[in-house]
Amino acid sequence: MENKKLDLNSIIGFALIFGILIWIMYANQPTNEEIAAEKAKNEQVITNNKADVITDHKATTLQSAGSKLTTMSNDSTDVIVDATPAVDAAGTTVLENDLLKLTIANRGGYIVEAVVKNFERFEKGSGQVVKIITDNNANLNIKLQSQDKRLLETKDMLFVPTVNEVGGNKVLTMRLKAGSSEYIDFIYVLKPNDYMLDFDIKSQGLSKVIDVSKPLDMEWSMKTYRNEKSVSNENRYSELVYEYEGGKDDYLGQGQDKTVVENDVTYIAFKQHFFTSILLTNTPFAKAEMYSNNLVDDVERDTIFTKSFKANIPLAFKNGDLSHEMNWYYGPADYKILNSYKRNLDEIVPLGWGIFGWINKFLFIPAYGFLSMYMSEGLAIILFTILIKLILSPITYKSFLSQAKMKVLRPEIAELNEKYSKEPMKKQQETMKLYGKAGVNPMAGCIPALLQMPVFYALFQFFPSEINLRQQGFLWADDLSSFDSVAKLPFYIPLYGDHISVFPILASIAIFFYMKMTTGDQAMAAPPQEGMPDMQKIMKVMIYISPLMMLLFFNSYASGLSLYYFISNAITIGIMLVIKNYIIDSDKIHARIQENKLKEKPQSKFQKKMQEMMQQAEEQKKLKK
Repeated sequence: MENKKLDLNSIIGFALIFGILIWIMYANQPTNEEIAAEKAKNEQVITNNKADVITDHKATTLQSAGSKLTTMSNDSTDVIVDATPAVDAAGTTVLENDLLKLTIANRGGYIVEAVVKNFERFEKGSGQVVKIITDNNANLNIKLQSQDKRLLETKDMLFVPTVNEVGGNKVLTMRLKAGSSEYIDFIYVLKPNDYMLDFDIKSQGLSKVIDVSKPLDMEWSMKTYRNEKSVSNENRYSELVYEYEGGKDDYLGQGQDKTVVENDVTYIAFKQHFFTSILLTNTPFAKAEMYSNNLVDDVERDTIFTKSFKANIPLAFKNGDLSHEMNWYYGPADYKILNSYKRNLDEIVPLGWGIFGWINKFLFIPAYGFLSMYMSEGLAIILFTILIKLILSPITYKSFLSQAKMKVLRPEIAELNEKYSKEPMKKQQETMKLYGKAGVNPMAGCIPALLQMPVFYALFQFFPSEINLRQQGFLWADDLSSFDSVAKLPFYIPLYGDHISVFPILASIAIFFYMKMTTGDQAMAAPPQEGMPDMQKIMKVMIYISPLMMLLFFNSYASGLSLYYFISNAITIGIMLVIKNYIIDSDKIHARIQENKLKEKPQSKFQKKMQEMMQQAEEQKKLKK
């Protein structure tokens, strides 16, 4: 067979074929954009694979039904699930509006810092903003039990943050992944210009990973961080407040290790003096165990925290998953702001119960709020006090008139006391008969005083709760919500403190002179009774005890409250002097009483009953003898 030789045509054919192959390879080469898109696609696949296993160094994994849930373990060895952690363990996300700045940590998925803007700590000009949460003083933790009975806690786990903006609201989803489609979400929604944010806890597919046969235990805890100048005053008004059973509200007050368990709880508030943290729920918690502990044993030493609060709440599953819609409130304990939410949050502000709270809510808060719009807080307190005294002046007049009548009868009462000194019952009967003839009611002076008591108590609750007084100065006081110290003592006096406040001193002096003017007449207004102590002696002692008590206990109270009592008593003294010197004429009162004695005035049912009781008592006494 003859061998074929490689001719020119064959060489040209091979060259054409090679050239065509080169052209096809070049024509199908990807562009730079296509190469970048493919690279991004590959990186996203790698990132997603990493996110399915959320961990950092020293992590262990719980395998259940092909899912993975990661948690820190103190006793684990160095098991590295992924050489590159998907989530920064120290990472945080900030949600912020004009009122609040909230920092949420990847580890635990909870708020690690809550800053209330536009408010300063301690005193105006301090440069320190109010922080309700800071330096690990608060925590939110949910305890999970794996299907192999291991205890896991969300406070140690890493969440994946995702931030979006929906309709002007900032939405943060903190996701704790247990697999490609199994997770727990903490969802935060912060609205513009609002202290309240939405907070939802939702889950998917947890039945593959953990035991869902019983509710999860959620624990919210906080050590309330001091924000006011007076630690004792702030601690006095720091308490745990809660609402339960369809609108009832109560609180855990002062003291050590206070615990309460309630059903159908709708909100829990860790209240400081002028600021509060509140957890609210749309669907009531079936049960909540709440705990309060006082952390201020020594006001000289314990100056960082005031109270320790804790709430344990069971989170029930529905069809194997969690779905709880809640809210957080971080902001001022301002009655008007809290009341605007229409969720009974105004009960967090201690305005008093029953009629005392009504007086504050419907009279004092609107009236004082109107006055403070047009003048400084100190001048508003003075004008507010004057208005109250003017409204109560008819009652003051009735009280003083009754005392004047008793003063006119004093000589005749003294004669009866001497005449029937050995017959107490007879003396009582004759005294009551004298009152009846003269047309004098010995209780008339007490009734006006009783009518004023709700007003006085309501004001005692109002001033320490009025946040608008906070860091507002007047005269020498730089903060009407705290004490007005003008001198620092080199030592601490029990009950009094280590400083000298002026407004309590002025209020004590005013109370002393007021009681000096009224003590004698008040003592005479009470009819003498057998076996009862001498009222005059008691009242003389009270002249000195009452101002002293005011001086001791109000030295560390809000100076605005002491200012009110000083102005109030000074005005009362002035009104009494005017009534005594220009309105009431003792001679005319005496003449009128004498005329009443000559008239046959029928006895009232009460007087008849009292006389019958005295006669029966006298007869029984004679029978015993």
